[in-house]
Amino acid sequence: MTSSHAEHANHTEHANEADQQGHEGHHEHSGHNDHEGHGGHADHVAQFRRLFWIMLALAVPTVALSGTFAMLLGYDLPDAAWVGWVSPVLGTVIYLWGGRPFLTGAWSELRGRSPGMMLLIGLAITVAYLASLGASLGVLDGGLDFWWELALLVVIMLLGHWVEMRSLARTSSALDSLAALLPDEAERVTDDGTETVSPADLAAGDVVLIRPGGSVPADGDVVDGRAEMDESMVTGESRTVTRTEGDHVTAGTVATDSALRVEVTATGDDTTLAGIQRLVSQAQESSSRAQRLADRAAAWLFWYALGAAGLTAVVWSAIGSPDEAVVRTITVLVIACPHALGLAIPLVVAIATERAARGGVLVTDRLALESMRTVDTVLFDKTGTLTRGEPALVDVAARPRTDDTDRDTDTVLTLAAAAEADSEHPLARAIVAAARDRGLDVPRAREFSSEPALGVTATVDGHEIRVGGPRLLEETGAAEVDEAAGWRDDGATVLHVLRDGDTVGAVQLADEVRPESADAVAALHERGVQVVMITGDAEAVARSVADELGIDRYFAGVRPEDKADRVSTLQDEGRRVAMVGDGVNDAPALAQADVGVAIGAGTDVAIASAGVVLASDDPRSVLSVIDLSRATYRKMKQNLWWAAAYNLAAVPLAAGVLAPVGFVLPMSVGALLMSASTVVVALNAQLLRRLDLRPGGTAD
Repeated sequence: MTSSHAEHANHTEHANEADQQGHEGHHEHSGHNDHEGHGGHADHVAQFRRLFWIMLALAVPTVALSGTFAMLLGYDLPDAAWVGWVSPVLGTVIYLWGGRPFLTGAWSELRGRSPGMMLLIGLAITVAYLASLGASLGVLDGGLDFWWELALLVVIMLLGHWVEMRSLARTSSALDSLAALLPDEAERVTDDGTETVSPADLAAGDVVLIRPGGSVPADGDVVDGRAEMDESMVTGESRTVTRTEGDHVTAGTVATDSALRVEVTATGDDTTLAGIQRLVSQAQESSSRAQRLADRAAAWLFWYALGAAGLTAVVWSAIGSPDEAVVRTITVLVIACPHALGLAIPLVVAIATERAARGGVLVTDRLALESMRTVDTVLFDKTGTLTRGEPALVDVAARPRTDDTDRDTDTVLTLAAAAEADSEHPLARAIVAAARDRGLDVPRAREFSSEPALGVTATVDGHEIRVGGPRLLEETGAAEVDEAAGWRDDGATVLHVLRDGDTVGAVQLADEVRPESADAVAALHERGVQVVMITGDAEAVARSVADELGIDRYFAGVRPEDKADRVSTLQDEGRRVAMVGDGVNDAPALAQADVGVAIGAGTDVAIASAGVVLASDDPRSVLSVIDLSRATYRKMKQNLWWAAAYNLAAVPLAAGVLAPVGFVLPMSVGALLMSASTVVVALNAQLLRRLDLRPGGTAD
């Protein structure tokens, strides 16, 4: 167990014991939080808060009735005999009760042979206590009365730990919020109506009723109804999304305006929400290179402090001041406590992980988050990432009549939609959807038939309408529209529309580029990142998408098993590569990349291969990861520099290097400065919460 691990484990354990009358509680924080369910972290914060206030109440009379403190401020104490025993008695209680988390933490570090911050704190308060007790009993010089300093040190340290615990507890709020998204009850549809059941009792195949304003209890497919869904808790996107029959809905999302009937496809641990909870939990538990650096720094600081304390004792004793040697040695040990250093990295990473989860960025590996700031190349898989992964109507062309009069493109699209209305082919659905979006009045077709690789045929208003590709033109000898050649050069799919054997026009269909993709590419360029695209599509398709989005390079015609090789090619050029994909065939490339990013929650295989998962399918979410990584690194550096520089500068002052010019740093001031350093580090880490991680947001 490292020093920071021991610290968090033990101070929480013994806060529990103090507040729960001997109840044994052990909660380890390895720079992160274990999710304990609702209220667990709040209980720890409440226990530390209570312990702090109790010790503060005891510290007030301890300090006020301390002879040394009264002498410093120039006031007289009552002459009663009992006055002289208030500070020793209350000081002993403070040391044994309030100081217990630090003492047990020190023992744990000694036992684990991992000296660090808790050992320094424990040593400092123990030396102060023994010196003060000896002075009160007349065994040592009366000038070694440190009761008031001991009381202030314990109280201030408890205050710093309370602030830390409160900050750390907030990092688990994303998990608590995710768990709270599920409703307590679900309405299962039965033959007799509906029955109220627990979401845990639902099974795949059940149909549930989601009322307006209600949460979806389990993943499923809409079988009846149409509603605007609030999916922001999963995707981070504030706009509602329309879901209708055949669409998939996720547990925890909310139907804002209408009722839905949903057939359950996954329950419990198999739901998307449960998967997100696991990812967030894994992220909070994953190790961090920077965190390990902080632990090593704390260990080095222990030896630095111990050496400085020993040297201080020797020098001050040599110049004939043993009492001052004890005071200086204690002050050095107090000042050198690396609590702020141990807090610097874990708190930043924990808050960054929680902030990312709230923004729809799920960090499954903290090393991936740290590495993202160094990425100079983002490799996007085209289909399903930069594009929607399904065909959409791009353009419609009408062929002029032989009498030189123009045909209306709406007429061409209407005829095509009428003929394709009964087809389940993705191209047919795209044509029908485009006609519906344009508000066209599509007549009903009769005598529908379909021929593979040729097209469809139907009777519309008494005319034979045929829709198909190049083979349809070859078979019928019909003319091709002028625009078709150019469309094919762009890699689009071209379908011609024939009426009674005569070509009336054609439609252009292509995998629709997401409207957010261009913004994502432009923003990456602004950040100095090269954008590369990889696809199994033909050269013409890849070139068209790359030109439209302003992509720097592209790899076309790449087989799934070769995608990882393309990542290696970029890495061999000295580039740090983040691969962004969503499918099973992207998994090897995601694993090969310096950082793997699965977009749109992707497939289970893709998620397992990625260090970062984007709950949203918006490619601009990649920017959030880069911005968060860079902001997190800045906070880490700021906290490390603050904590380390403070300790390195304060220890010599505590040792008394300026004593020749009349300045000697009091122990109490050292305690105040040490705890102030901890609070500064904690507050600086909290600034990460201001980062805007919404798609298209700003990295302020």
